[in-house]
Amino acid sequence: MSSLSAQGKRLEGKTIVVTGASSGIGRSVAQEFARTSPTNLKLVITARRIDTLKEVAAAINKEVGSGVQVLPFQLDVSKPEQVKSFVRNLPKEFQDIDVLVNNAGLVKGVAQAPDIDPEDINVMFATNVTGLINLTQAVLPIFKGKQGGKDGGRGDIINIGSIAGREGYPGGSIYCATKAAVRTFTDSLRRELIATRIRVIEIDPGQVETEFSVVRFGGDKAKADAVYKGVEPLTPDDIAEVVVFTAGRRENVVIADTLIFPNHQAAATVMHRKS
Repeated sequence: MSSLSAQGKRLEGKTIVVTGASSGIGRSVAQEFARTSPTNLKLVITARRIDTLKEVAAAINKEVGSGVQVLPFQLDVSKPEQVKSFVRNLPKEFQDIDVLVNNAGLVKGVAQAPDIDPEDINVMFATNVTGLINLTQAVLPIFKGKQGGKDGGRGDIINIGSIAGREGYPGGSIYCATKAAVRTFTDSLRRELIATRIRVIEIDPGQVETEFSVVRFGGDKAKADAVYKGVEPLTPDDIAEVVVFTAGRRENVVIADTLIFPNHQAAATVMHRKS
């Protein structure tokens, strides 16, 4: 095997948690970490679908070998009781977490006020906002305990936001509100942790082709496919490469805020579609 890149060496020996890892961006993030540092890495991949997570783990091990230990872990971040017990339910060798990638998130529907389904509101906030905050709070004591003392600590919190957190658009008011909450939480947390070596990072994708739109349209694949007609959206791998890049910098380098568009997009609602 060829020698590791500087980035791969910096990631060696780390334990990384990726939420929403059964598909889309989360799955690609887990794969990219494994490819970048394949000789000594621990990956905890979480999602609601444990069977799919096991398939992801098997695919990673088949590709990179046994140097990456992959632990599939069933977790619904919208359930506070599951998040609260998450760390203590991990095998001891996976509990010393170094990187948390808060990727789990969803969007439901395109309704506009006053016709937005209250249940859609609840599930989006419970997953995208409360779940992300609860998991961050569950893992942060581990980060703060590294090196000891109030001003010690190290680790990476990488939150997957969205262009939707920067600008609202019709039919996306609740999703946009959840991602704006993530953005403000991330900014506040970075300020709160300024005396530590804990890095707080946000990555905001523009249009990415994943199961995201299928979920939004309640499983209607034709409607989901129409979203990407005439354009070339980003892929989950495009975002994964940026996530791993931010985690693989020298400890003193914080890629605090990143906005990523495909070439045809200039804002949430500004796109050029080929006829």
